[in-house]
Amino acid sequence: MSRIAAVREALAQFPRVEASHAPTPVEALPRLGAAYGLDLWVKRDDCTGIAFGGNKVRQLEFYIGAAQAKGADTLLITSAVQSNFMRTAAAMGRRYGMDCHVQLEDRVPDTSALYQSNGNVLLDKLFGATFHSYPEGEDEAGADASVAAIAEGLKAEGKTPYVIPLGADSAPTGALGYVAAALELVEADLPPFDDIIVSSGSALTHAGLLLGLRALGDTTPVYGICVRRDAVAQSARVAKRTADVAALMGLDVQVPSTDVRLFDGVLAPGYGQLNNAILFAIKQTAQLEGLLLDPVYTGKAMAGALALAKAKSLAGRRVLFWHTGGTPALFAYADQLV
Repeated sequence: MSRIAAVREALAQFPRVEASHAPTPVEALPRLGAAYGLDLWVKRDDCTGIAFGGNKVRQLEFYIGAAQAKGADTLLITSAVQSNFMRTAAAMGRRYGMDCHVQLEDRVPDTSALYQSNGNVLLDKLFGATFHSYPEGEDEAGADASVAAIAEGLKAEGKTPYVIPLGADSAPTGALGYVAAALELVEADLPPFDDIIVSSGSALTHAGLLLGLRALGDTTPVYGICVRRDAVAQSARVAKRTADVAALMGLDVQVPSTDVRLFDGVLAPGYGQLNNAILFAIKQTAQLEGLLLDPVYTGKAMAGALALAKAKSLAGRRVLFWHTGGTPALFAYADQLV
């Protein structure tokens, strides 16, 4: 059996709704690339379709599939106030006839009224999501326990909830979406890339893409740009999640620790907080290429890519920047962007 057939067979074990506008385009960024001595390209997962698109559409294809298989009528999810995941879950839940409860965690300090009401929060409200709050931003176990308690309350009301978990000890179901994305990239039959750049937060996108490529025999380096944790902490998380995905799929694929590449040089001051490098990357990408990046994920990922280019780590290389979406968050940060 070929590697492609083996990955396809492994993915076929899992229930899935095929909702994304895939395959997404791969486009050149010639002006931005020329400014940094790169042959720069972008994988447009901001074009996955539903509710402004983004990487979570691919992940939710598998979560919604699992929810349907269990007869669920309600989705529950916890994340940051301006979460792209919650916005997409609320939208896709509605598309497939489910209610959605979202738990907003206070991960970003000293936020404005705009941050609390616009961007993804506004869209969550438009989709009719039910809101809950959790005061801690760095307590995954506590946030998951809180959502579990909400689920028990819904069961008592006669609902059938499906919880999309946050913690790294949960099954990495969402990562299957990026194993499928790796398959999409390999089957696109493009000239090979020297490097791939992706934002690395929960690690499901990063781990799924990395595991998928290695399972398909593709050894392209994947750089994760840290958006929430430093490189040491994130490296351990990506390594664990990558092994978890292989185990979930029943694939005998081991990703060596040297393949887990992280860069945290633009992380400070922390998750969801802007710095000069991020602001510059967002504005330069918009003004050179007409491409919008968000302040939390893709803006930070591009800032990291440009920092690596300046340090000559990527000099002269053919680089694929994986755009994971997040555009609505721009409106929540408008008072800091202009």
